[in-house]
Amino acid sequence: MPDDFVIARNPEEGTTLPYLLRIPLGDEGVVLKTRELWPRTGKAYCHRAVGWPRAPDVVEQVPVRSCVQRGAAIDLVLDRGRENRSQFVMTRIKGGREAIFWQTARTAKQARPAVSIPTARGSGVEELEILVDTRERYAWKFDQQQATTTPRALAAGDYAVGVDGDIAAAVERKSLPDLVATLTSGKMRYVLADLAALPSAAVVVEDRYSSIFKLDRVRPAVVADALGECQARFPQVPIVFCETRALAQEWTYRFLAAAVVHRREIAHVESGVHALPSASASSLAEVRTWARIHGLTVADRGRIGRDVLDAFARRNAQDRVDALRRLPRSG
Repeated sequence: MPDDFVIARNPEEGTTLPYLLRIPLGDEGVVLKTRELWPRTGKAYCHRAVGWPRAPDVVEQVPVRSCVQRGAAIDLVLDRGRENRSQFVMTRIKGGREAIFWQTARTAKQARPAVSIPTARGSGVEELEILVDTRERYAWKFDQQQATTTPRALAAGDYAVGVDGDIAAAVERKSLPDLVATLTSGKMRYVLADLAALPSAAVVVEDRYSSIFKLDRVRPAVVADALGECQARFPQVPIVFCETRALAQEWTYRFLAAAVVHRREIAHVESGVHALPSASASSLAEVRTWARIHGLTVADRGRIGRDVLDAFARRNAQDRVDALRRLPRSG
């Protein structure tokens, strides 16, 4: 039986589970595929692997103090000071398919909000098309919302919506580890700068704000300060903590739908304003005509004096219309 708990890179191409775990249980050990190196922020989904590679690309190898199977769970205790206790729980999910979740005591105790996500259309939009950045890993599917997804290379954000060919809004998705890495590396400023150039944008975090103060590999105050600084520099791009992945997806759907409606309303108002005569700039010919009617001297060509332009500007639209009606018809 293997003595160590080993994590290696999954040689399988195109997989969404990039790591292999070898649990020292049984003659050959139990081999699972997963997406995390450790379940730090939530339960990590695992899937059974065919076997252990002959020449594994080992990422981490840790001695084991205890590894015991108790019913549908495997309790694993590693011989190190931190991140040493975890559990693999085998269960059945919808459709009868087996699912294995890797959890710690902290992630197992995370509260699940007792809410049901509504199925009503976001802002009344019948079928929202959401653009998903082609580089987005583990993308939201929006299969519980009235929306469709289209892959697209986005200049900013991971999810976006368009109106009349232009991006109306975008959302940057962050897990807590990704948020911490982006903040501490200084990259968040550039992310927010790109988002701030859009009509509407937000950063959505799949966790609670309180989780920042439970971090053990970086000082929580450093992360909190960096978060506050970024929000002060870019107040037009809110950073929203949505507690869970499902709620973060729901918030994003509602935000993007509302952004589409808002952008359409703005376009409608702008088109109406441009059609109003009072909003259109008067031509120099109109100014000359008005000036002559009121006995002011103006040249046929060239610049018009500031005093004439100021006098013309003080007149309301009805005055100008009445003056033009009094103009003698030629011919």
